[in-house]
Amino acid sequence: MTARISIDHRIMGGVPCIAGTRIPVATVVGLLGQGCSIDDVLADYSTLTAEDVLAALQFAANAVDERELPLRLSA
Repeated sequence: MTARISIDHRIMGGVPCIAGTRIPVATVVGLLGQGCSIDDVLADYSTLTAEDVLAALQFAANAVDERELPLRLSA
């Protein structure tokens, strides 16, 4: 885990957030997934940096990489 992402049960119930904020990683990644640019996210969340946004993406990628995903077998 990067120093830019924090998980603390006292902040947002332990949801992974950008360190020093109450902005969940899922919010940042969700905005990007909806088509917002990094600049759009930074405009909406002025406390974030581009490095924070990239750290959120890296955290999400690592989280998915660590899970076993079901494969759909074709008939």
